[in-house]
Amino acid sequence: MIIAGLDPSLTATGWGVIRAEGSRLSFVAAGTIKPPSALPMPARLAILFRQASEMLAAYMPQTGAMEEVFANQNPQSTLKLGQARGAVLAAMGAANLPCAEYAPRFVKKALVGTGGADKRQVRAMVERLLPGAQIDSYDASDALAVAITHAGLAGQEKRVMHA
Repeated sequence: MIIAGLDPSLTATGWGVIRAEGSRLSFVAAGTIKPPSALPMPARLAILFRQASEMLAAYMPQTGAMEEVFANQNPQSTLKLGQARGAVLAAMGAANLPCAEYAPRFVKKALVGTGGADKRQVRAMVERLLPGAQIDSYDASDALAVAITHAGLAGQEKRVMHA
């Protein structure tokens, strides 16, 4: 099964694609979508939607997973994160893909063993689980971590939003 993982953000949305065959995982691709901050919000969201859609069309995953929104201290930041997440969810919906959601702490605990793991620890574990993975950012490694978490929970109860 091919799984797309996404770590949405308005400044740098990470994405990662893995293949899961039973308990065996392999790296397919990963990257980061970075809409220019000088663009108006609608244009930035359009870039997120378009590039996420292009990635999904190129790798044709059977399912996807993304991090849930967490509340920041700053309500404006939370709102912007929600808008970026909406653009990526719309791309998943347009591709007719089911999408599971996982809390960031849950993903860290599943991969590293502690929900308080930092980005370096998550990336190190992703590189260990996916030897040869070409990862261009912490955002991409976070997205791969979400995909790995989803693969590990296949067949178990999880929160899934159907397109």
